[in-house]
Order: sequence, then structure tokens, then C-alpha cells
Amino acid sequence: RMVDGDGDRVDIIVDNAGFELVCDLTLADHLVSTGVANTVVIHAKAHPTFVSDAMEKDVEATVVALESSSDEETAAMGARWRTHLEAGRWRVREDFWWVQPQPLWEMPQSIADALAGSKMIFVKGDANYRRGLGERDWPLDAPFAQIASYFPAPVCCLRTLKAELGCGMDAAKIDKAK
Repeated sequence: RMVDGDGDRVDIIVDNAGFELVCDLTLADHLVSTGVANTVVIHAKAHPTFVSDAMEKDVEATVVALESSSDEETAAMGARWRTHLEAGRWRVREDFWWVQPQPLWEMPQSIADALAGSKMIFVKGDANYRRGLGERDWPLDAPFAQIASYFPAPVCCLRTLKAELGCGMDAAKIDKAK
């Protein structure tokens, strides 16, 4: 559930560059274009631990690639994204914290303060999800809201299931999947 935050800001903690970042930026575009958020803060990594880790330069490179596309609609999307950046509707913040191995509940106070007041925090990617769970093998039906209660604002984790860690799943569906 999204809540009223400071200026209807939404935060997206990104994981990987490439297609995944395009999807993240598409979400950011939708949020500001529809008025759900006035501002989207994109939290990127300050250096790549893995070659695919998304950094501020990857956001810029993605926008440039789309702007220069020979496909008219893709180029228009890239131009719209450039406008979001230049107008301050999108802000990119890099931090070394996003490449650290600690669980997200150990986030520095400066990161928690930066996320506080957000209408919604989207945590993207399997690595960030696993950090959100502390790489712990929670019961699959353990309530997500209890595990993620340390976040300073409402949170939604979106991921492709690559690891067998999880929570917040319906017990009947877990049994059916077994």
C-alpha cells in the first residue's frame, strides 16, 4: 500500500543494467507520467561488484541509446526520459552501500534517512531481495511485512526467483508447488 509521502516521491533501488534497468526506468516513467509520483529517486550502485550492476552512468547510457534509436517510438521514449532527468522528476543517487553484503536491515542511517518519507520503495532484483531477507532461509509462509518491518517507508520487492529464499507466500500454494 502506497502512502502519502514527502511530495509523492517514490524510490527504486535498482540492481542490474541492460534490459532489467530498461524495465526499472519504464516503471519510473509510468510513475511520473501518470502522476502517481512527482519524483522518482533511482538508487544505483557506486561501483560494479558484478559486471551487470547498474550505476548512474548506465542510466545515462540507457537514455542516450533510446534517444538515438532509429525507431520513432523508442526515440520518443528516450527523449521523455531525458526530460524527466533534466526536470528533476528523476534523480539518480549512487552509493557504495548497494554493493555491500550486509542485510538491508543494517543499512546506514544516512540511507534510511534518504528513503524515509517515500510513498513507496521498490526493491528490484534477486540480490537486493536476498539482502532484504538477510540471506536467511525464512519459512516461505513467513509474513513479508514482519520481515521487512525495518524499512523506513512502505516497500515492494520485485524479483525473478533465482534463489530458493522467499517469504510471504500462501501456504496452500506452497503445498501445491511442492
